[in-house]
This record gives sequence, structure tokens and C-alpha cells, in this order.
Amino acid sequence: MAYTITKYIFLLFTLLLFACETPSTSQEATIAERLDVPSFKEKLAATPNAVLIDIRTADECANGMIEGAKAIDFYQDDFDTRLNALDKNQTTFIYCQGGGRSGKALKKMKEMGFKEVYELKTGYGSWVD
Repeated sequence: MAYTITKYIFLLFTLLLFACETPSTSQEATIAERLDVPSFKEKLAATPNAVLIDIRTADECANGMIEGAKAIDFYQDDFDTRLNALDKNQTTFIYCQGGGRSGKALKKMKEMGFKEVYELKTGYGSWVD
């Protein structure tokens, strides 16, 4: 009888311990910021080995890209797969044409576990202006 009660107390204690534990997820550790053009330029220039991703279509990219950017089209079926192939621990900068797609991509990248992502919130259009 005492063994059974002890067993149940141990089980209850274990369940409570796990229920109260705060899990550490990659989302909690993520830095995901939307930056204006001056802040984006400054942060990009100050970040060695940064990854710069242009998520616009091929037609949009043909009209110009930020120097050093890698094109990964947001609308392509393999967009998630290509993002997953990137080093999630490396600081990543993203932009689209006006900020809509990159805002969605920022959220997605945070959910995927990227540690540090910066988005050009007003897009390439404001970069060239």
C-alpha cells in the first residue's frame, strides 16, 4: 500500500515538474526586427558574414538587387525548402519590393528557428529612392 502511494506521489510530482517547466524554444531566442532603410543599411554594413536574401520574383530582381543579395523567390514552391537550407544561426537580412512578402517571410523564418533576421520593412522600392 505504501509503495503504491509513493509511486503515485512520485508520478504526480514528475507530471507537475514537467507541466511547470518553461520550454526553451528557438522562437524565444529569435531576434526578428523590421528596419527602415538607414537602419537596415547600417546593420547590414556592421554585420560580418551576413546573409542577404532578396525574396522578389525573377522579373523584379532583373530590375536590380542590393549588392550581395541571393534571390529566393517567395512565390516559388521551394521557398520553404530553400530557407531551410540556410544556416539558421547566421544573421540574415531579407527584403522584397514593398515590405509585404518580407513581413510574412520574417514571421516564417522566426517559426523555422532562425536566430537573427532583419527585414527591410519598406522594401527595395524605398532602398533605391
